Amino acid sequence: MLTFLTETTLDRLLATFLISMVPVVELRGGLPYGIALGLPYPLALTAAVLGNMVPAPFIIVYIRHIFAWLRKHFVKLDGLITKLEQKAHVKGKIVQKYSVIGLCLLVAIPLPGTGAWTGALVAAMLDMRLKKAVSTIFLGVLIAAGIMTAVTFGAIRIF
Repeated sequence: MLTFLTETTLDRLLATFLISMVPVVELRGGLPYGIALGLPYPLALTAAVLGNMVPAPFIIVYIRHIFAWLRKHFVKLDGLITKLEQKAHVKGKIVQKYSVIGLCLLVAIPLPGTGAWTGALVAAMLDMRLKKAVSTIFLGVLIAAGIMTAVTFGAIRIF
């Protein structure tokens, strides 16, 4: 284990923050990890939420440019990029149908294929305004944090 990231409270905060930034893992992995490290709940929650939110505005603003650059310089990645775009468009249909409520729910449900990264990608593909998308994703992240809090503390009580 990476003990240098768990020695002090600041180390544990940083580890929780960084884990929450990772796609797929996001807050649903970072928050339980921070709690398992012994961080006080308010600190673990803050680090996980902030870590989960940091990539979202950058994804919304830059993902199309990144995809175009990757396609130009790494032709073999075109298939992967196309799959990501197709998944975003499929999930985007729900968001188009239910607007910001759909985006919020897409982010809030802590399951694979959902979360802030997916929500930001969908918002980018739908050309949502940054302010509207980020605030909606933030609300979804807060709801996901509530769900993960209940799951984490429920699991702690069981074990």
